[in-house]
Amino acid sequence: MALTSPQANNKLVQYRKELIKEYVRENLFSAYMGDGPNSIIRRLFDPKKGGEQINIPLVTRLKGTAKSTGTLVNAEEAIDNYGMRAWVDWARHAVSTNDAEEQKDSADVFGEVKPLLSDWGKELQRDELIAAFMALPSESAPTGLGSAEGQRVNGILYEDATSGQLNTFRTDNLDRVVYGNLIANSATNHSTSLGNVDATDDKFVKASIRLLKVVAKTAKPRIRPFKLKTGKEYFVCFAGSYNFGQLKADLATINSDARPRDVDSNPIFQDGDLIYDGVIIREVPEIEDFVTNTWTSLLTAGNGTSRVAPVFFCGQNALAMPWAKMPTPTFRDETDYQFIKGAGVKMCYGVAKIFKKDVQETNAKLVQFGMVTGFYSSATPG
Repeated sequence: MALTSPQANNKLVQYRKELIKEYVRENLFSAYMGDGPNSIIRRLFDPKKGGEQINIPLVTRLKGTAKSTGTLVNAEEAIDNYGMRAWVDWARHAVSTNDAEEQKDSADVFGEVKPLLSDWGKELQRDELIAAFMALPSESAPTGLGSAEGQRVNGILYEDATSGQLNTFRTDNLDRVVYGNLIANSATNHSTSLGNVDATDDKFVKASIRLLKVVAKTAKPRIRPFKLKTGKEYFVCFAGSYNFGQLKADLATINSDARPRDVDSNPIFQDGDLIYDGVIIREVPEIEDFVTNTWTSLLTAGNGTSRVAPVFFCGQNALAMPWAKMPTPTFRDETDYQFIKGAGVKMCYGVAKIFKKDVQETNAKLVQFGMVTGFYSSATPG
């Protein structure tokens, strides 16, 4: 019996109209971004035309001695204040096609341009926030400002910092940089301090949270905790997946014994933030990508050339994100008689670690204002 088979070109081909997009994670810092002084990441809006800098005024608490019967004249306390400058730069991106290519398209690929550009912007800002958390404070404009790709991250990028700059950062921030689980791990310079981070004793565990909290509470100037709408105060710690996993394992017994055992709320069964000792710990997986691909010196920085990864322990006003131009859709002008079309986005902003300088001191220190940086042994799983 002869069966009739369709020739290859006659075989049915099903083309789905619905597109499948690569997964893009939401910006995990968004919950802690806000316009008010209580925010960990402080958004500052200045939509006026002109200028590439914004001044951020900072003041510290009064520390003068109280007077009783003595005169206050000539005993007044000067307010310690500083104007921190942050720079903004442009970020633009676009997609284009023409009628000929669109005619061939079985699905409306170009129709996805708006959500794709939105995802691109989320990823860009998330990565620049991570870079800013790790950057060294600087009063100079960021390298690359106004270049072809621009530079929105203020300060000295960690991967570009010299040994001298890293050592100065460590010295200036002795009371708010922690190497492992012992204050004594902080040595004469940054590299040696990282080398004291032990692969066994200096993992990110619950003891690390307690130490970071003590450091934040005793640092000068003080680091204010983040306040929820309920009035409760918390510090917030951002950690990569490996450090987060180590902490979650260390808290497993506590979560089992001290928290409700229902599936919906216990972190033993559910993914999400951890809470311990008044600290919210949020996992940001992309921090690990930075260690692997950008801050590559950390891959062998620990004791015995072990891998080290940072955590960012934050109170109020850890970072600033000044905006000069909010994200705005753009469209191609040169269309070749309406044959080519393109859509894009443009925005102008900066991301800066907030820092304070005591202008009354000679060679004054640049101190990160609202956060503690911790370095912990963080081996790749497996």
